[in-house]
Amino acid sequence: MKILRTVAVAAAATVLLAGCVQGEDTPAANADGSKPVTLRLDYAYYNPASLVLREQKWLETELAGKGVTVSWQLSAGSNKANEALRADAVDVGSTAGAAALVARANGSPIKTIDVFSQPEWAAIVVPKGSTVTSVAQLKGKRIAATKGTDPYFFLLQALEQAGLKPADVTVTNLQHADGKTDGAGAR
Repeated sequence: MKILRTVAVAAAATVLLAGCVQGEDTPAANADGSKPVTLRLDYAYYNPASLVLREQKWLETELAGKGVTVSWQLSAGSNKANEALRADAVDVGSTAGAAALVARANGSPIKTIDVFSQPEWAAIVVPKGSTVTSVAQLKGKRIAATKGTDPYFFLLQALEQAGLKPADVTVTNLQHADGKTDGAGAR
């Protein structure tokens, strides 16, 4: 559990990554410069800065005179942004610090180009009418969380503080809620 805590602390220290890019060896344009360059970015509802950039078209305006067009792709979360980077579907993605840290630790060729830090809130929630009123009461229950994300590390920390081990619960790794869990880590 000390290793997990170290990873969680390291993830918290990196806070929220505002941008990750593929490895630095990835070319930004064709070497001969004969084709227009398209900068492919993700945007996400969890990243308000990306929503503003996209809506205001500031990048498009700034890069238009340089022969660069901008293409936007909606991201469904940090892990999906990392997948898009690995699949060469985007050039720049936004992700939570923990997700970027885990992806990099697992060999993903991403590089941090900027970090945006803001306080984040996380909560463990249960359905209305649930008899669960404390983290300790989650023993033996199923909990929805997306592994490798900040809320997942928050869940692990909350379990430890309640005297539980990850093996005391069943974590259902979800990208989207399916309504079949007893609790969920959320931000």
